[in-house]
Amino acid sequence: MTYQTDIAQTKSLIQRYNGTWDGIDAESVARMRVQNRFQSGLDIARYTAAIMRKDMAAYDADPAAYTQSLGCWHGFIGQQKMISIKKHFGSTERRYLYLSGWMIAALRSEFGPLPDQSMHEKTSVPALIEELYTFLRQADARELGMMFRDLDAARASGNQVEEQRLLNAIDGYQTHVVPIIADIDAGFGNAEATYLLAKKMIEAGACALQIENQVSDEKQCGHQDGKVTVPHEDFLAKVRACRYAFLELGVEDGIIVTRTDSLGAGLTKQIAVSKEPGDLGDQYNSYLDCEEIDPATARNGDVILNRDGKLLRPKRLASNLFQFRAGTGEDRCVMDCIASLQNGADLLWIETEKPHIEQIAGMVDRVRAVIPNAKLVYNNSPSFNWTLNFRQQVYDAWAGEGKDVSAYDRARLMSVDYDGTELGDEADERIRTFQKDAAARAGIFHHLITLPTYHTAALSTDNLAKEYFGDAGMLGYVKGVQRKEIREGIACVKHQNMSGSDIGDDHKEYFAGEAALKAGGAHNTMNQFAA
Repeated sequence: MTYQTDIAQTKSLIQRYNGTWDGIDAESVARMRVQNRFQSGLDIARYTAAIMRKDMAAYDADPAAYTQSLGCWHGFIGQQKMISIKKHFGSTERRYLYLSGWMIAALRSEFGPLPDQSMHEKTSVPALIEELYTFLRQADARELGMMFRDLDAARASGNQVEEQRLLNAIDGYQTHVVPIIADIDAGFGNAEATYLLAKKMIEAGACALQIENQVSDEKQCGHQDGKVTVPHEDFLAKVRACRYAFLELGVEDGIIVTRTDSLGAGLTKQIAVSKEPGDLGDQYNSYLDCEEIDPATARNGDVILNRDGKLLRPKRLASNLFQFRAGTGEDRCVMDCIASLQNGADLLWIETEKPHIEQIAGMVDRVRAVIPNAKLVYNNSPSFNWTLNFRQQVYDAWAGEGKDVSAYDRARLMSVDYDGTELGDEADERIRTFQKDAAARAGIFHHLITLPTYHTAALSTDNLAKEYFGDAGMLGYVKGVQRKEIREGIACVKHQNMSGSDIGDDHKEYFAGEAALKAGGAHNTMNQFAA
């Protein structure tokens, strides 16, 4: 329904109440409706799931159409990100949000800062999803509110061309609401616990859930040591739990992203159940580090496997965990990916220890030999030292080509001494094109950075503290922050407007007419930023 059609229909509704609703203005109602397009988190989940499905199909047709996101730990951060994207690029297409369990643990837990080990309150995950979408919806209301003011001004001046342009812009308005890929960790318990949490996340607006194959009560950050995986049937039960949650809530095209940590996980807590040779349980167990034994030498408490007529004892650690054979990580990743896609997953996530396109592509090629349209979500992680990794990749490539690398010390390539060198410049160019190149070569549909805004908040605060508490004093804030905000058109320089003051004024006028006491008058200091 167009803006003007809504006004007309609302006028008819008001008239049906025989004068008792004459204090209600039909256009004001239409404005409030446009500013509140999404009535619930489920409306958002259904809307954004359709966006992701369309984007996935576009990527299948052309790998250049990959998608991106940044992890955001607060609604304001997500809101400002999307406002900036609309300002700089004119569209939010193929740009999402990522909700990082790491950042919730570090920044949003009532226990205080925690490591990424599923110790934070699981209710904080859907709470942040709801918060992010509250801020994105408010960004819509703010921007549309400014358009309504411009529309009123065009009408007052008799500028019909501008009036029609604004009416068209309102009808074609692109929302700040975009898909969120939300981290459900390892499910925070058994499959029932996963289902219950998934429902809350979807009800808050999540259209895509990312779940990993670690043991829930032993969960570690993907870039830390000590990761413990679970047999496939345990993991796939949680994948099915997520799908049931989507279907129960009517989000039939919800997206499940299955993450494998097997590349860096050398341990398992369980021996998989196997019913016949070659099934998933048998494949999982085949990678265990075992030693052949004689029944006569079996020890008390031994777990014994029968393989090809031989009795094998998996090596058990003091922690009561079993270890996999060294060097089997990639094979286990490939097996995990194929099993996930064959059992309801939509996208894959392979957690790696470095950003190396050919390493990722080597695994994806093997998966695609079985499932041709397999595609990844990939963590462009701040846990990687991108500068050092890519400089070493260039160094190794040059050395392999016989190029003289004697001017470079491979162990010191992070040094500022190599900034601006031929090697440093080539490494930076590889970093710049990494996402495009990996999308084309390694099947990466979605590139995200898990916790970039954690680092940007720390960096900007450090810079401000250094200047403000130093010799620069107030100039440290004015020159380093406010002057840049004004000149670069940062939305929140008018922080009263950003926090909803003008929207509140509009509502006061709707409710009280000329009697409204509004905040945005001549004495509002935000008027100093009009220029």
